[in-house]
Formats: sequence, structure tokens, C-alpha cells
Amino acid sequence: MKEIKWGIIGCGDVTELKSGPAFNKVKNSILVAVMRRDAEKAKDYAQRHNVPNWYADATKLINDPNVNAIYIATPPSTHLQFALAAIAANKPVYVEKPMTINYTEAIEMSDMASAKNIKLVVAHYRRAQPFFLKIKQLLTDKIIGEIRFVRLDYFKTLLTPDALKKEQNAWRLNPAIAGGGLFHDLAPHQLDLMRFFFGEAKHISGTALNQGGNYSADDMVTANIHFKSGVLFCGIWCFNIAAGQQKDLCEIVGSNGKISFSVFDGYTVTVTVNNIATQYSFDPLQHVQQPMIEKVVGYFLNENDNPCTGIDGAIIMDWITRITDRS
Repeated sequence: MKEIKWGIIGCGDVTELKSGPAFNKVKNSILVAVMRRDAEKAKDYAQRHNVPNWYADATKLINDPNVNAIYIATPPSTHLQFALAAIAANKPVYVEKPMTINYTEAIEMSDMASAKNIKLVVAHYRRAQPFFLKIKQLLTDKIIGEIRFVRLDYFKTLLTPDALKKEQNAWRLNPAIAGGGLFHDLAPHQLDLMRFFFGEAKHISGTALNQGGNYSADDMVTANIHFKSGVLFCGIWCFNIAAGQQKDLCEIVGSNGKISFSVFDGYTVTVTVNNIATQYSFDPLQHVQQPMIEKVVGYFLNENDNPCTGIDGAIIMDWITRITDRS
């Protein structure tokens, strides 16, 4: 294999800018086919993005002889189904996060890929972005000394009735499709970064509540993680906050200072040591997944290691289960 010829299963909103165009901008990579159940929308996407082939049937895309790699960007409830079909067709898989709707399915996907010797990458793409690689380097260099604890606050206002009517929002709040609510949709990015920065967890606990009762999924989650490295993490997610109280802040506190940043809403890392603040700013990425896709293509072409394995993805699903479990 000298060139990765991609087929996208689920060419919806997430692929319009975040990922889809990047497949044609990475060396030795080209997008050759897309699929969506709505044939007219699949055709429209293909025409707008200059993709030569489109399908309304995932099986036909997977079996297209011109497609040699599959990107799965459907809602999580179908990730396992399509991944197993692609693996059975001997085609490597790049699957969106959350990897599946639960840990059991994530392990099944990872195990099947390993058993069939098919490459599998999970789209925890922030770990490949320069912004977060800079934070990891600052931690490695011990700019703020020994890490003591991490505090993460993520607060969003309740979705309006009109927003809840939109398909791209509604499925994210349906546990049968998404595995949970907005926590399941967004927290995988944040939790994967914590593991990327601090390693494996020794103990995980949490509480999940549906305080507002506005939909069937949880709207309030707290999490505590004790990492084997000794770092303590405390996070709180609220998706029913008052207007004007939105917040996206992560603070890593060390023996000599702290590192502050936003996971979703900012492009500046602030390092404070001895009450002196230093900022590192980054330009927004046109396609946020492009750095990760470069690594995925390299991995599929045997040029570099797997940037995020099936086991990496499954571990985050296990963390989410532990945090939100009510038993």
C-alpha cells in the first residue's frame, strides 16, 4: 500500500470541516468515497467536496475495491457494527470518538482488530495538535515542578428547544445512540488528554445526575481520578448552567506554579511561575483532525507508530463507565 484511499461512513456535520477535507491535504492520502443513509445528502457531500464516489449503503462502500481504508464518523451506536465489517474486509479503520457506546463494545472492536491483524486508530485527535503537544512538553520539562493536582471545569447552558430539535444535537442526548449525553460526547477528548499527560489511573470514581430532567441523559457529572503517577484529578461538567456562567478551564497545578488552558474554546496556554505569567498562543487549525490524520496515514503506511490504539480508546470508555456508573 503506497497511498491511503479513504472511504467515509457517515459524511455528516463532523466531516464537513473538522476532518473530511484533511484527507485530501495529507501526503499519500485521498478521499475516494463517502456514504450516508440519505442518498441525496451523500451525493451533495460528494459533489461539494469533489469526491468521486458516493453511497447510501455502508456495505457497498466497504467493499469498494478502490477504498483501502475506512473512516467511521457515524453516531457511536453503529461504530462497532461498521468497524467489524471493515475489519472483516481486511481494511484498516479510523473510528470517531467516543469509540463505542460502552467499554464492552470497545474491547470487542479492539480484540477483533488484533485477532485479524487489522490496524485500528481511535480519533482522540487533540493529542496530535501542537497546542496540546506544547502542554505535554511543558509537563515533561517540569516547568511548574512536580504535578500536584488538576482541576477541570466545563459548564454549558441548556440547549434550547429549537436546538434540541436538530438531528445533530438530538442524537447526542439519546443514550441508546450516544451511550450517554453530552458528557459522553465531549469528555472523551478531555479524559484522553489527562491520560496522555499523566498516564494510567489507579482509582476512578464519579457521580452522574440528570438534574434538569430536560432530556433522558445526564446533565451533571463529577469525576475524581488518582493517577499512578500520584497526580490527582477533579473534574465537573454541567450542561444546565445559567447564561453567562459558561466555562472551559483546565488548571494543572505543580509545586512551582500552574498551567491554565481551555480544551475546546481557546488557543492560548498560560504558564504561571512565581506569580509571573507566560503565554503561548497558537493559530486555530482549519481542519482540527489534520495533524492526527497525518499520523494515521503514516501508521497505515508503516511509517510511524499507532497514534491512538484501540486499547487507548477502550480505556477511556472504561473510565467513562466508572465515572457515570450508578450501581
